[in-house]
Amino acid sequence: MKRPMPPPDPDELIKSLLNSKNTEKVARIFVNPGAGPADEYMPWEKVRFKNPPEGLTHEEWWAKIKITRRQMQRKLPLVDVNGNHFTFALPDRVLRALEQVTRDASGKITISEQVTNPGTRDRYLVNSLIEEAINSSQLEGASTTRRVAKEMLRVGRAPRSRDERMIVNNFQAMRMIGDIKERLLTPDLICEIHRIVTDGTLDNPDASGRFQLPGEERVGVFADDGELLHTPPPAEMLPERIERLCKFANGQLDEGSYIPPVLRAITVHFMIGYDHPFEDGNGRTARALFYWAMLNQGYWLTEFVAISQILKNAPVKYAHSYLYSEDDENDLTYFHLHQLDVLQRSISTLHSYLATKAREVKELQKKISGAAARFNHRQMALLEYATKNPAASVTAQSHMSSHNVVYETARQDLIGLEEQGLLVKRRSGRSFVWSPAPDLETRLHALAE
Repeated sequence: MKRPMPPPDPDELIKSLLNSKNTEKVARIFVNPGAGPADEYMPWEKVRFKNPPEGLTHEEWWAKIKITRRQMQRKLPLVDVNGNHFTFALPDRVLRALEQVTRDASGKITISEQVTNPGTRDRYLVNSLIEEAINSSQLEGASTTRRVAKEMLRVGRAPRSRDERMIVNNFQAMRMIGDIKERLLTPDLICEIHRIVTDGTLDNPDASGRFQLPGEERVGVFADDGELLHTPPPAEMLPERIERLCKFANGQLDEGSYIPPVLRAITVHFMIGYDHPFEDGNGRTARALFYWAMLNQGYWLTEFVAISQILKNAPVKYAHSYLYSEDDENDLTYFHLHQLDVLQRSISTLHSYLATKAREVKELQKKISGAAARFNHRQMALLEYATKNPAASVTAQSHMSSHNVVYETARQDLIGLEEQGLLVKRRSGRSFVWSPAPDLETRLHALAE
């Protein structure tokens, strides 16, 4: 990945314009500086390849853009290593995205009954947690296939490598986030999340669950070719910076200041990446804290959304969103826009997934409508899966994990299907494994009749 070209200094550009005594051009830039709220918020890296307004150079156009943006910017109670405030703006693009996310992620619209129904929600929650755990780990370099990783998490198999341990850790951390969503964020809680995320995966095990210390070599952020992309603040600054971040995350803002809740969660994500307080595992911890911040502020549907798959598919855009913000006067609007887009796409993916699953359930229910009373929702889900995966196998442990029920409930579900001839049981080592009957669909049709 190549680092994007940093933008020219707008103050130097403005000074040069004023010294030029070209009153017509100065008037065009200062009297009518730009689009204001309709600003597309392109970074310099893209602006320099666009056609500027007639009569202006790219640099003069950039000065015009920056004048408008500065008028819109709001200060955050968070600062960079030099004490300069991070800022953000609320152009129309941000406002539209915030409206959609608030509508779609906080329960203010009718959402699929599969999620709102306590009897079936755990199935979809577990699937989302698995997807996020796998993709967040792969984003940080874990090398294993989704199929192997999903099988490991569903059956509860112990990890066989450090890559698999990363995925198990992420899954456990994501489950923990759901449990602690109502707690205030503290430095100790951040360290506890990091400890779970990194347990057994670091070259230096002593670094798990603690911030880097003064005297230790700070770990920077590098591109694949070795180029230094970001130098984090000195370790001596971390206690004060993390304490300030926790107050911000908890909504303990100065009277009269306001930042939309979703942007507050995204900012927490950014700041962990910027401060880079840990020797390793900063990205996974940052994304876990984003989920905590969203759930803590009432965006409950976020628990079912997996953002890391989209980030993993476009890692350069993810990295650039950090660099655009840091290089352009600490303007977090770039990172906000990127993460809002990721969140919107993730929510859309969830809705599509739920719609597909709803159709599949209806199709299965039609097949066995005459015998539907014989099955509970977990058995229905397993039969649906079995009709599409005739070579699949399931254990009481994996069925328990998929539906978040106790072991005996899971075992009775499987025995019930076995007794009706829909599953076949065999011994595998010291455990029992159930597989779909060879003529499962025929048997289902017979039950329906």
